[in-house]
Amino acid sequence: MKLFQTGAIVLCTSVLSLTATAQKLKLIEGDLSVLKSESSINTVFAYENMSVGKYDKESEYVSKKKQDYNAKEAGKGDKWAKDWVTDRPDKFEPKFNELFAKSSELNITPGDKQTAKYTLIFKTTTMEPGFNVGISRKNAEIDGEVWIVETANKQKPIAKISVQNALGRTFWGSDYDTGARLAECYADAGKAVGGFIKKKTS
Repeated sequence: MKLFQTGAIVLCTSVLSLTATAQKLKLIEGDLSVLKSESSINTVFAYENMSVGKYDKESEYVSKKKQDYNAKEAGKGDKWAKDWVTDRPDKFEPKFNELFAKSSELNITPGDKQTAKYTLIFKTTTMEPGFNVGISRKNAEIDGEVWIVETANKQKPIAKISVQNALGRTFWGSDYDTGARLAECYADAGKAVGGFIKKKTS
């Protein structure tokens, strides 16, 4: 029993170490020093022109999944397609904001409130929904780009950060829902981006 417990601890430690270093962030343009004196930041999310799984266009992925689900059960695909969109404001963005706020120590003003001088735009570029069918599973994963812009001029980035391999996983394999897996990707990204900004502005 003691040997089993030791092995389990080693395995969990290995998994945590592996996943903790999986995500990659890099400042690819500009300077984050403008955020040094700020206590809050707006957050906005963009999903245009992203690829999903093996599909270059999100619309192709959604069409295929919707068709497959409706073939199995009438209306199931329509519900899935609706959830695919509503999961963003309901699950993904709150997760990002929560973890970003904790790791950056900045107050978040999401969406259209726009009360802060600067806005963080998280642009998702690729999305791998993953799967969990009990005997087999694959982690969800997203890539993206963070733009830091002046709220009054969102078209001109002050800084850009690339985000690669933000992972969505639960250690006990209970993530059967696509939205739940992807929400963890945004939590992972939020924590990492917040920590990155804090480190660069400290």
